[in-house]
Amino acid sequence: MKSLLTIVAFLLGSQTAQACGVQTDCPVPGGTYRIDMPADGPTGAILFAHGYRGTANGTMRNARFRQMATDMGLAFVALDAGPGDDWRLPNAPGQNAADGTTNFDYVAAVIDDLKTKYGFGNDRVMITGFSAGGMLVWNLACARPDLAGGFAPVAGTFWLEPPKTCTAPAASIIHMHGDADRTVPLTGRPIGNTKQGDVAEVLTFYRDLGGFSESYSRQGPGLDCKGDRNASGDVLEFCMFEGGHSFSRAYVADAWDRFVALGQIADD
Repeated sequence: MKSLLTIVAFLLGSQTAQACGVQTDCPVPGGTYRIDMPADGPTGAILFAHGYRGTANGTMRNARFRQMATDMGLAFVALDAGPGDDWRLPNAPGQNAADGTTNFDYVAAVIDDLKTKYGFGNDRVMITGFSAGGMLVWNLACARPDLAGGFAPVAGTFWLEPPKTCTAPAASIIHMHGDADRTVPLTGRPIGNTKQGDVAEVLTFYRDLGGFSESYSRQGPGLDCKGDRNASGDVLEFCMFEGGHSFSRAYVADAWDRFVALGQIADD
């Protein structure tokens, strides 16, 4: 059941947010986003980062994805990389000088805006993204693990190699990837003056960094998942699905439900 504070914040926030939504940009420092809201206010939010050459407007055309979030009582938030073709991340093609800070600050501003308008905190947020968007999600989990209760990248990881270190404490991450992906193979491939990261190398790096050692397995909707917990209860899961460079809203719903079940994301 939603708290009275959440409902009041939604009603007050909606009065100032009427100018933005599915078809109109919501401005924040560093960029804009789009949002689709359930009729009686959200209990939390799924933030989605688009792939290469994508836009928030393009994301919002996926009506079934938006409806999934609505059915779950969640706000569906489409992030936007802004001018250019891609997120500005460390070691990305043609962006060797980028450290990601511009994008990280922008996502933080989106979450602060949601908090102000709708009254829920970071523990009710999950950040997911596909392909290049998945690479943004991994970088966010590393640099700003406090931004969300869980991170769910799909078919994308760090460019080139894992960073030297990440901000502690470790985040909870569920990484999903097709077993026959040729666009972003599990071992990565060269792109311009750099290459895509190796998923196994990244998982090993983060497993060691976060002290993930208690292993388990589980099944999701078309997903075969292997996971590890750490002493703090955070999880690092690697979920494979049959197929290539593809994305399913069912994977996102499964990740949200998993984080809720583990208590990483608050949902009441």
